[in-house]
Amino acid sequence: NVLLKNGIMQLKIDTDGKGGYTGGEYRTRQTFGYGMYQVKMKPIKNPGVVTSFFVYTGPTDGTVWDEIDIEFLGYDTTRVQFNYFSNGVGGHEFMCDLGFDASEEFHTYGFYWGREKIIWYVDGKPAHTVISKDIPVTPGKIMMNAWPGIGVDDWLQPYNGVTPLVGYYNEVVYDAPDNAIKKDEV
Repeated sequence: NVLLKNGIMQLKIDTDGKGGYTGGEYRTRQTFGYGMYQVKMKPIKNPGVVTSFFVYTGPTDGTVWDEIDIEFLGYDTTRVQFNYFSNGVGGHEFMCDLGFDASEEFHTYGFYWGREKIIWYVDGKPAHTVISKDIPVTPGKIMMNAWPGIGVDDWLQPYNGVTPLVGYYNEVVYDAPDNAIKKDEV
């Protein structure tokens, strides 16, 4: 369920016609490594769903599981979850209070991925930093998705079955490290 309309990508959660649900996902074919990743988006506001922007690689790509996430948990779109996995190990979740409801208008979210450092940004301002020798190193695909979280109620709250639900993506930018280095100096 991916639609491009007036230059805005829409990722939709809908019924599958068989009593279940579908989600929407976009991923690049090319992989990307260190640098600055940014997205202008409006997530879905609804319990039990995720609207996300991330870089990922893993066993489905024949690599180790490395991932850096920006995830909106639909039950509270006044906060965003930042997270990463390094060689399949997660547990690095950080909930960031935004001071606004992200579902109401487009805002820019991003992260700078460098050696031993990840800095997440909201509207160009640093929001969370991790400095560690355990930062992901494997280039991954840029991905965006919207999906209903069946069976993960402790994380997302129960999904109420409302459809259709749409997450909106207006712009995605990747800057290689040489172009993104100024963000690292902030």
